[in-house]
Amino acid sequence: MTFTKFPLVLAAASLTFVAACDPTGPNQYENTQQGALIGAGAGAVLGAITNNDGSVRERNQAALIGAALGAGVGAGVGNSLDRQAEELRRQLRNDVGVSNNGNNLVVVLSEDLLFATNSTQLSGTAQNELRIVASSLQQYPDTTVNVIGHTDNVGEASYNQGLSEQRASAVSSILIGGGVSATRIRSIGAGENNPIASNLNAAGRQANRRVEIVITPN
Repeated sequence: MTFTKFPLVLAAASLTFVAACDPTGPNQYENTQQGALIGAGAGAVLGAITNNDGSVRERNQAALIGAALGAGVGAGVGNSLDRQAEELRRQLRNDVGVSNNGNNLVVVLSEDLLFATNSTQLSGTAQNELRIVASSLQQYPDTTVNVIGHTDNVGEASYNQGLSEQRASAVSSILIGGGVSATRIRSIGAGENNPIASNLNAAGRQANRRVEIVITPN
């Protein structure tokens, strides 16, 4: 397959859509731009491939059209993630983490906020925060949600696995009770298998005891 002048077309399409997503300040709409670039590249490739039997001119035209369509979709996904992340950061407590990597949002709630030690009963404060998350999920309905419970490595691994599953289920139940469709939510217990800090000290173990709500566009 020969893509004569195709790199030029792809570069032009990518530059067009980066310019269209000009930020109003440092790092604003970063994921919107990233989504537009990725969408433009994928759309251009797909457009050229699907029109492989045509002339060079036709392939280049198909690539440009594909880039335009792909960039629009990619930018829309990125912009949605940017908006939802900023809204959640404003609405949730400062000790609730909200990170946006361009592919999904991750809301991290610590065990201390959610549960008493060795308990699966959510605190009143935690329930209030989770209702805010539930409201956000209803405003952005075209996503799937993985609720993942994590523990430190103190105690039996089998106990920690069960505890993480129960805690993830408890968080999911509040989201569903807040109006989020149960078909969008999956509860997962990771036990002690995915630490984000060392389990050799108290601060690290505390960081590892958490529930993550991973929000992924469909």
